[in-house]
Amino acid sequence: MHQTLLRLAVALATLLGLATQPLHAAPLEVVTSFSILGDFIRQVGGDRVRVTTLVAADQDAHNFQPRPSDARRIGTAQLVVASGLGFDPWLERLAQTAGYKGRILVASQGIEPIAGADEHDDAHGHGKGSHRDAVDPHAWQDVAHAQRYVANIADALAQADPANARAYRDSAARYTTELKALDAEIRSALAALPAERRKVVSAHDAFGYFAHAYGVRFLAPAGISNQSEPSAAGVAQLIRQLRRENVPAVFVESISDPRLIERIRKESGARLGGTLYSDALSTADGPAPTYVAMMRHNLRTLLDGMSAGSR
Repeated sequence: MHQTLLRLAVALATLLGLATQPLHAAPLEVVTSFSILGDFIRQVGGDRVRVTTLVAADQDAHNFQPRPSDARRIGTAQLVVASGLGFDPWLERLAQTAGYKGRILVASQGIEPIAGADEHDDAHGHGKGSHRDAVDPHAWQDVAHAQRYVANIADALAQADPANARAYRDSAARYTTELKALDAEIRSALAALPAERRKVVSAHDAFGYFAHAYGVRFLAPAGISNQSEPSAAGVAQLIRQLRRENVPAVFVESISDPRLIERIRKESGARLGGTLYSDALSTADGPAPTYVAMMRHNLRTLLDGMSAGSR
């Protein structure tokens, strides 16, 4: 009898304890500006976060025009994540409009920016107006910088959701190991290509960090914002340079109008090397649905274009 009562008491205490625990904690609501940041947050947060990305895959954040529905999404967020370095200044303004009172994480915090050509520069980034001091916001194109984004995101998620802080930090550590291997892979693959062939043309000045990190020279008809038309004189000068230096390939970008690059290809004699992803991931069924997949796709595309036989 005593043992039976004891078992009943233990069972009742267990049931009462379960009743006081939530079956599933609601995921943390996070809003971010564009798809690459969204992937970083999902890699760290997993199913503990619900990520809303305002600029969808295959769309250009430079030209984004927020909608009233975007303000409503930010109004219910528990964390807002911006890229910073001038890439998405509209996000902070939108958060203020939405009455958001929480934290806005600038994920690029701690990264030393490099200068980049802006829309006042000529076709290959050396304009007469000396605008080379414009900050290049595309820091994720260096995988070492991507690790800083991830560390900052993990810290912010841990602060917003302390109960799962350990899980966020563990996920960030695993993902960082993957990113370090990716960085080594890119360096090794490009080092095997002769330096004189490591030069290409892309649609806009989005690969400065990639160039600095991995020793590839990028020329572009448009500046860092991709928002203005380059001058006819600048494009003509770029075409002459490509002919003179025997640049092997030009590349279109997933977010850019390909017509200008096609003209440059035709008049310079360079080959079309393929499509690069700079400011946005592809959709899930495309070649670059995650950051790691994007960087590997770009690496393969660049290698194929630069290593083909001379023109």
